[in-house]
Amino acid sequence: MTGDTPAEPSASSPTSAQPASTADTNGAASATLHTTTSETEAVTSHGHGKEGFLALAVGSIGVVFGDIGTSPLYAMREALHHARGDVNPEHAVLGVVSLVLWTMTLFVTIKYVTFFMRADNKGEGGTLALMALAQKALGRYSPLVYFLGICGAALFYGDGIITPAISVLSAVEGLKDAPGLAGRLDPYLLPIAAGILIALFMVQAKGTGKVAKFFGPITVVWFLVLGGLGAIHLADDLRIFYAINPWYGFRFLMEEQLAGFIILGSVFLCVTGAEALYADMGHFGKKPIQMSWIILVFPCLALNYLGQGAMILDDNTTGENPFWNMVPEMAYWPILILATIATVIASQAVITGAFSLTQQAVQLGLLPRIEIRRTSETQAGQIYVPSVNTFLLIGVLILLMGASLIAQARLAEDSAALGSSVLASAYGIAVTGAMFVDTLLAWFVCRYIWKWNLGQTCLLLVPLALVDMVFITSNLLKVPDGAWLPLVFGAILVLIMLTWAAGTRTLTEKARRDSVALMDLVEMLKKRPPHRVAGTAIFLTSDADIAPVALMHNLKHNKVLHEKNIILTVRTTQSPRVAEGDRITIEVINEDFKKVTLSYGFMESPNLPKALGLCRKLGLKFDIMATSFFLGKRNVVPSANSGMPLWQDKLFIFLMKNAANPTEFFHIPPGRVVELGTQVTV
Repeated sequence: MTGDTPAEPSASSPTSAQPASTADTNGAASATLHTTTSETEAVTSHGHGKEGFLALAVGSIGVVFGDIGTSPLYAMREALHHARGDVNPEHAVLGVVSLVLWTMTLFVTIKYVTFFMRADNKGEGGTLALMALAQKALGRYSPLVYFLGICGAALFYGDGIITPAISVLSAVEGLKDAPGLAGRLDPYLLPIAAGILIALFMVQAKGTGKVAKFFGPITVVWFLVLGGLGAIHLADDLRIFYAINPWYGFRFLMEEQLAGFIILGSVFLCVTGAEALYADMGHFGKKPIQMSWIILVFPCLALNYLGQGAMILDDNTTGENPFWNMVPEMAYWPILILATIATVIASQAVITGAFSLTQQAVQLGLLPRIEIRRTSETQAGQIYVPSVNTFLLIGVLILLMGASLIAQARLAEDSAALGSSVLASAYGIAVTGAMFVDTLLAWFVCRYIWKWNLGQTCLLLVPLALVDMVFITSNLLKVPDGAWLPLVFGAILVLIMLTWAAGTRTLTEKARRDSVALMDLVEMLKKRPPHRVAGTAIFLTSDADIAPVALMHNLKHNKVLHEKNIILTVRTTQSPRVAEGDRITIEVINEDFKKVTLSYGFMESPNLPKALGLCRKLGLKFDIMATSFFLGKRNVVPSANSGMPLWQDKLFIFLMKNAANPTEFFHIPPGRVVELGTQVTV
């Protein structure tokens, strides 16, 4: 079994010895760290004024809050469903609503809006950005930080499969009680939901820029409808305002005893998507997101949950499906259509997030090269990853079919069994895990960047970590009911990432042992000059200190040396983006050789011809049409003595064989590429 290693051409993956830290600790183009001011925010405040700020705030409502905005469709229903029958119904309703309100306050308002949004990596957020920030704060490679980042990224993908399935299916299930249908469409709910999701995934390749412009205004209307529905039902039973007191939530958990942990797992559904506040910070800036949450999103969600609770206090039978029972008959169809659109928007936000996360993972060396397409010439963040899109679609459809089969099997026992309830059992564990990872990584930011003392750091993070662990424990109780799925999925992705990192590190170490130092080769060529040919040769390598394999093979087999030779290394920094002025570093070795280092942020895609075009400003002039790019291609065979088990060797080789072509990944003109290979064991 053979494969092509990216060790030579994919120098953008700094996994050889220090998965993401070498660029900033050794490279001259290291970017400055900011932990309190977002670049996007600065542009907003100085360049766009109030109109620009409003546009960003509305846009953030569509992208950032789409997921959490669909939670009222199922969160209350699931939490009340797990309440014991012998508990006072009033205590159950007041307790669940109180837990929902304070969970949103603690996790979203305090943890993410107030605290985590201060820990930005040059304006970017998210688990991988936080991992890079923590690595940079330490000034060295940390296996613990690296592993935590991998776990957080893997759990996000699990969330990316479940969110579209549960959101769209919950909205479509509103057809069960729609006026005039009398259940005639019930057998077709699954095909309708599947059709909507298939259409959503199919349009990804065309880009979502034009559609996304409508996301914000539509989601604003959705939140206003949520708040309005809740306000209408507040008068049903004014006792619901007791739920604002956290005591009622605590009393309910004590009454439920062990069942309270299961209920907490369902209550947590009200904040799924909260991590998007942090992950999408770079797109909109901190202030627009914070203001959107405080002024519109949180009040509307709170009103809706209070309204659902008041309605159930007044009529206990409405608790079977509280959201749709609170919708007036004359407005049912418009709200059903709006809810479906809102769930599609929530799904789109998660899919886009998975694309962005994949780009970051590839740049940070956590995944092999993957084809990434730009869908906009003006917006760098609009990308499409075909393999991830296909993978998510297959996973979503499998989840839908599985949930439908389980729901049908339960109909004999529960006439109100819903497919979305089955999915809700699997939902939450991925999100709680990702949030816990964020809390752990924040330790390094507090201690090493903000320079907090041990007492201050523990005072903030220990309570947050304890609360995270409580919710993780409650969600782990749902493992037999389907929560095992995202855990298994995440474990597979963690294995893939660790295998890729270990394999590339092994190949790099082997290359250093078996290769000639570049300076030694230069000295040898001075004593025994080879035949010279006109033009420029660019040799891509991940280690500029050793002679590239392609250079050695060119000298050995072709016995020639170009008149100009460039040893090119592409490095990924710990910052999301690198300014054009800091992109290139040139080191002159002698008249024949020069070292060129191109630095890219982990949210950027390398474009070598464009970057090399900037070299003219630095005095490095050459004709691209008289230039050849030499790539070292290594055919790898598994070895029992590589340090990894044989099965893991084969997995690594499989990943290499399916990695994107380096010519396409680096945007090198195909007609200018020469590949020279050798066989190595791993």
